Amino acid sequence: MMGPSHALSGATVWLAGSWALDQFADYHQSPLALAVGTAVCAGGALFPDLDLSGKVTTNQGGATVARTFGVVSLFFAEVMEKVSLGVYYATKLSRDPKRSNGHRTLTHTIPFTVLVGWGTTALCAAYGKWAVIGVLFFTIGLALRGLFDRWAERAGWVIVTLVSLAAAWFTYANLPGGRGYPLIGVALGVGCFVHILGDMITRAGVPILWPIPIKRRMWTMIGLPNKIALRTGSKAETVVLRVVMTVVALLAATGLVARPVLQRFDIEI
Repeated sequence: MMGPSHALSGATVWLAGSWALDQFADYHQSPLALAVGTAVCAGGALFPDLDLSGKVTTNQGGATVARTFGVVSLFFAEVMEKVSLGVYYATKLSRDPKRSNGHRTLTHTIPFTVLVGWGTTALCAAYGKWAVIGVLFFTIGLALRGLFDRWAERAGWVIVTLVSLAAAWFTYANLPGGRGYPLIGVALGVGCFVHILGDMITRAGVPILWPIPIKRRMWTMIGLPNKIALRTGSKAETVVLRVVMTVVALLAATGLVARPVLQRFDIEI
């Protein structure tokens, strides 16, 4: 899947999940907490593609996440790609094919998703304010790059970076600390998992079962059969799938906003 589709899927899942919790578990979130969770989940749904690097010296190529903060993010993408490739060769079995890059390996696994979610929560709890601002800055930047890709492309990475920093600072200053840290970690972990599910419906698949060996392969790619799999960049993805996700997200957001608005005007629901 393309970057904008991944980001939209993260936002949609978080909004739909929040609506379900609001309706059936009586778990209510403030508008700001809901916005933060949606943005972090949307950004997290781009994070696994940090293993797709580009050309650092010319600020070109790479996945959406790699281009978000210019040469800085391209550099980290290059490092992650090499680390992922190293883990692949360190753990591959006899039937695993040779690879020249680490895309769709380590960062597209369940252990990585769990580590990201747990690690983010632990980091924010241990280092407080500055860790929270850093995570928000990074994930909000990814969300902007994914959800508003055309604007971000025109504005350039410097503007995206400045907007992300301002949004992160404002969010932390107004987000209740008691519920903010777990919310951020869970949203980021959910976003990574949604990314994996999104890539599973494409032809290439993902090694979601790693590190479980299957028939002398450690990195078995799991996905839909080619006949029904989604082709990256096709109209089925960029039109049909995105329209469906947008409708679901808008319906969920409307359902979440309707209750407090009606209650504010003393209207029974």
